[in-house]
Amino acid sequence: MRIAILMGGKSREREVSLKSGRAVTEALLRKGYEAIPVDAAEDVAAKLKEIDPELVFIALHGRYGEDGAIQGLLEVMGLPYTGSGVACSAVCMDKVLTKKLLMYEGIPTAPFMVIDKDAYFKNSKAVQAQIINELGLPVVIKPATQGSSIGTSIVREEEALDGAVVEALLMSDQALAEKFIAGVEITASVLGNNEPVVLPLIEIEAAKGVYDYEAKYTPGGSVHIIPARISSEAADRVKSIAKSIYRSLNCRGFSRIDFIIDSSEQPWVLEVNTIPGMTGLSLFPDAASHYGMGYDDLVEEIVKLAADFWGVRG
Repeated sequence: MRIAILMGGKSREREVSLKSGRAVTEALLRKGYEAIPVDAAEDVAAKLKEIDPELVFIALHGRYGEDGAIQGLLEVMGLPYTGSGVACSAVCMDKVLTKKLLMYEGIPTAPFMVIDKDAYFKNSKAVQAQIINELGLPVVIKPATQGSSIGTSIVREEEALDGAVVEALLMSDQALAEKFIAGVEITASVLGNNEPVVLPLIEIEAAKGVYDYEAKYTPGGSVHIIPARISSEAADRVKSIAKSIYRSLNCRGFSRIDFIIDSSEQPWVLEVNTIPGMTGLSLFPDAASHYGMGYDDLVEEIVKLAADFWGVRG
């Protein structure tokens, strides 16, 4: 099977995407596939037309790759691809839409407030007062449409709130203010189409206490603890919620769902990642490894899930 691996792209996560894409390419080559890496920064449609792949493996992170944009292009071109579809990708990339749908489904997620760019810059003091009154401090500020914790801040003092909101709004037309919940950070990696499997849960312990971009992609920045140090009851609740979210949002192939477990062992959903990192430091391959699935086998399984969905014969 001839597979084009899309990597790089134009998002702020370009360098991580290149690492994911190179690792995926090498795995597919070892598995005997005709694997062709493609930098999706420019002229991606022309490059794909020239290659004429039987399947496209999307290893793009962030905007233009994880938000439904590239998925829409591939559907217009009639090219099957790995991972979730246009609507699911767009919703999961938009933290505001994700939160609203989680609430609709009755899934526990931290109280939040949406910050619109125009409203904030017209009357920032009033919006700041509303954030503090409704959510208190500390509070988490996130751009609505960025991944890998880019632009995310934990604000512990009122004086730092404006800078955090402005930073987030420079990256997105909306920002999310979310009540800070202290607890254990857990990630659930989900693999499959109609019958998804939740891989072993991972507890994340950041070296500096915050699992930000640096902690995610710098060696020694964080520790993956498997199995997670939570009760079996809490683990079962996380797995059940993860499967429910996966099905409700129409995820397919693979996705990673992040949680905070509070002191009463209540899971709170943070976000859904439809194209998890596939680098040597990434969580999803680590979870698969503890499930008994090596990196190359994981990559091939993602390909097989896509081929099965699209009816591609390899």
